[in-house]
Amino acid sequence: MPSFRVDTPQRAYDAIVERGCVGRVAEFIPARAGIVFVVTTADVWELHGERLKRALGTRPHCVLFFPGGEPNKRLTQVEALADQMVEAGGDRSSIVIAFGGGIVGDLGGFLAAIFMRGIPVIQVPTTLLAQVDAAVGGKTGANLVNGKNLIGSFHQPLAVLIDPDVLKTLPEREYRAGLYEIVKSGIIRDAELFRTLDEQSAAVLRQDAAVVEAVIAGAVRIKAEVVTADEREGDLRRILNFGHTFGHSLEAETKYARFLHGEAVAWGMHAATHLAEKLGRVSSVDADAIHAVVSKYGPIPATEGIAAERLAARLRSDKKTVQGKIHFVLPVKIGEVAIVSGVDDALVLESIHMALRA
Repeated sequence: MPSFRVDTPQRAYDAIVERGCVGRVAEFIPARAGIVFVVTTADVWELHGERLKRALGTRPHCVLFFPGGEPNKRLTQVEALADQMVEAGGDRSSIVIAFGGGIVGDLGGFLAAIFMRGIPVIQVPTTLLAQVDAAVGGKTGANLVNGKNLIGSFHQPLAVLIDPDVLKTLPEREYRAGLYEIVKSGIIRDAELFRTLDEQSAAVLRQDAAVVEAVIAGAVRIKAEVVTADEREGDLRRILNFGHTFGHSLEAETKYARFLHGEAVAWGMHAATHLAEKLGRVSSVDADAIHAVVSKYGPIPATEGIAAERLAARLRSDKKTVQGKIHFVLPVKIGEVAIVSGVDDALVLESIHMALRA
């Protein structure tokens, strides 16, 4: 049972990778906790709700259904869920279980962070993307019209329970979208993980249990190490944004309707790698390897009809832009990236054009 300690000033907790660990959720609920509020979506509850319900046993709980989807990740939904909690008798002794994909984890965590000025949350991610990224690290949030996750807080969970068994019901496209985040982890910090994803791509894609568990554990370990070293993205944690600056602009420009988050990140990794090569930050050999491995886990939806100039303009409203300076995470070599700012706008635009044409 791989278990990775996340140790932050706010809280120390374990991210557990174990088949069947959804059934252990009650172990992590404080003895004096009041009502347990499960934030989920109807499809996740239909597929996996009975397992969680059995795990909660006789403990008082209330299921709150979120409609799902990036367009619904808004403050209006947070308010609606909070109202339901009050009506059901929620108070400062209550606890939230975020039971779903990354959007549920972000929104459920944010709800916990602000309800009664903060109550505990347990993250139980049910998509691969959420398991290897969103559920670990305490980032929570909601979207604005102008961009993704522009409202939020850092709210570390009591535990993260990562159960590979739930991936059996995940659509293939969703599974591939999660794999892009694991590829990202290898590029930024672990060349051996990257090689595994390159050399064993067939086994990963057919979901061979041992290989899948190993790459999940590798990505979770990296996330736990980075968050422990830098909880609030003051320095090191920014490397986790590789592919995200460009990817978020693509998501926002297409109104979160054309691309899954992981797909947008994959496209963003292509764009960032093109930019790194233009700046002389990465060798053509490593750049080609990055493009090749990202492409192995495709396809990414087509990008025709998307204007490069509009994507470039949207970069300015990314939450990682500080005092007008866009900070890019760019590969230096497989297993290492650098934070770069002050990049010439023409090079950024040219890199976007190259990624759109690929």
